[in-house]
Amino acid sequence: MKVIGPDEIRRRIGAAQAIAAMRDAVLAQARGECDTPMPMHLDLSPAGGGEVHIKSSYRRGGRHVALKVAGTYAERPYGSIALISAATGETVAHLDDGGYLTDLRTAAVAALVARELGRADRALGVLGTGVQARLQAELHAEVLPLEEVWVWGRNPERAAACAADIARRLPHVRARALASPGELAARATLIATATASRAPLLGAGDVRPGSHVSAVGADSPGKQELDPALLARAALLLVDSRAQCERLGELQHAPAERDRAIEIGAFCAAPVAHDRAGITVADFTGLGVLDLFIAEACAAAI
Repeated sequence: MKVIGPDEIRRRIGAAQAIAAMRDAVLAQARGECDTPMPMHLDLSPAGGGEVHIKSSYRRGGRHVALKVAGTYAERPYGSIALISAATGETVAHLDDGGYLTDLRTAAVAALVARELGRADRALGVLGTGVQARLQAELHAEVLPLEEVWVWGRNPERAAACAADIARRLPHVRARALASPGELAARATLIATATASRAPLLGAGDVRPGSHVSAVGADSPGKQELDPALLARAALLLVDSRAQCERLGELQHAPAERDRAIEIGAFCAAPVAHDRAGITVADFTGLGVLDLFIAEACAAAI
C-alpha cells in the first residue's frame, strides 16, 4: 500500500488538474456510470470533536473504490481517502491529506460551474474566512480574469486576515474584507458561500440581476446559507445531486424548487438555455464521486 502524505499530495495535483477531474466526475455521474451512495454523517461533539463525513463511490469498470473520511476537530482538520482495488479488495493507496483534497475538489467544482456558465467576472465575493474561502479565490482565479476578491466573515479580524492571505496567494488580485453580506453582494456578481451557517446569509433582494451564487457550506441537515426565496428567484438552479441537496443542501429548505433543479453533470453534458440577465444558483453538498476522481488523479502513477 502506498501512503501519500499532505506535502506530496500538494505536489501531485494543482488547480487545473483538479478542475478537469471534477468535470470528468460529474459527467460520469450524469451518465449513470457511478455508484455513489448517500453520505454518512457522525456528530463527535460530545467527545470533543466536530462532525465527520464519510463518502464513497465506484465507477463501474473502474480500477478503484474510494472511501473518504473527513471531519473537523477543535485542534485540527482530519481527512483521508483510501483507494481500494475493485479487482482484489487490496488497499492500493492511502491519501493522508488532512482534508485538503476535500477542500480542493469543493473549490474546483465551484470554479468548474463558473466556467461552464461562461462567466467572465473580474470580482469574486466570498462569504467565509476559512481554508475553503481561500481556495475558492484560488480556483476561481484559474478560470476567470479576477482582479478583486471581497470577503465577509462574522469575525472582522478573521475576515481581514483571510483577505490579506488571498492577496498574498494571488498577487495580481486586490482583496478586502467587507462589513456585511449585503455589501459584498453589491460589489460582486459572482459569490461563493463557504460557511457552516444554520440561518440564511443572503436573501433574494441582496443579489443583483446577472449574479451567480455557489453555495458550498450546507452539506448536512439544518445547515443553510441562502434564503429559499433566492432559490425560487433563480433563472437556473443547479445541484450536484438532487437527492443529496434535498436532504443536506440548500434545497432542503426550498423543497418546492426540487423539480426544476438540474444536476451539474447533466448541465455540463447539455447546457440549458436560461435568462442570463437573471440569477443562477448552484447548490453543492459534495459527492463521493468527486473524492474518487480527485484521489485517482492524485494517485495516477500508482
